[in-house]
Amino acid sequence: MRLVLVFMWLMHWLPLPILGRFGEFFGSILFRFLKSRRHITLTNLRLCLPQLSEQERLAIAKRHFQVYARSVLERGILWWGSENRLRKLIQIDPAIPMDTIQSGPTILLCPHFVCLDVAGVAVMLESSLCSIYTQQRSKVFDQALRKGRSRFRSVQLFSRAEGVKPIIRAMRKHLPFFMLPDMDFGAKDAEFIPFFGIPAATLTAVPRIAATTGAKVIPVIATMLPDYQGWKVAFHAPWENYPGDDMTAATLFMNQYIETEILKAPAEYFWSHRRFKTRPPGATSVY
Repeated sequence: MRLVLVFMWLMHWLPLPILGRFGEFFGSILFRFLKSRRHITLTNLRLCLPQLSEQERLAIAKRHFQVYARSVLERGILWWGSENRLRKLIQIDPAIPMDTIQSGPTILLCPHFVCLDVAGVAVMLESSLCSIYTQQRSKVFDQALRKGRSRFRSVQLFSRAEGVKPIIRAMRKHLPFFMLPDMDFGAKDAEFIPFFGIPAATLTAVPRIAATTGAKVIPVIATMLPDYQGWKVAFHAPWENYPGDDMTAATLFMNQYIETEILKAPAEYFWSHRRFKTRPPGATSVY
């Protein structure tokens, strides 16, 4: 893993068009040889986008591997690139709503697009934040990841095992909660909520934390700009009258919102994750 980090550090000096093309080339190779991940990706696409032809889904899957590999290499720029370079490459549209963030508890809801780390950096260039963190298997990579994600501001990272209490305390100190809401962490604290019509174990933490703290929920979507110009981070308007009294309905609204954003840039969503790993009682594995 040390060699991988050294390679990423060396590569981050390259102009983004060269680095991006190299990452896409590497992703094409991975698509051919990582059969299990290819199977997961194509299964997810078949379940979620049945209206597309097999060839259309195959094209999205190939592109997903390309942009995912590219995003991994581009983390080198996020971790070691100068602040000036990052500000040139990250296009924020519209501006980060700092007035809203500073006015009270805020959840920055960032779905799993491959560029989600860019969204985190965009926020940290202007504000501290808190988030939930999953420790990486490699201690060397774990250290690099934690350091890279807290370069410009102090970041409070809490483990999932600590629960929501430390998050709520941090939010009440006006630290925005940068939350990744759409992965399968098992049945605990989750409900089976439709995701593209398929029951998916979905954490209900977003509406519950919003209800407890009175937090505003601001979706943040990070995608790649065309022609290797950098990345776009879009801060959407806070959800109105959210979450209401029905936590299940509020979680469904979140999933449907994410679905809408995925359809705008389908290859950049994290399809290689086993989103439907946890199944309802009696249901067989889709993988």
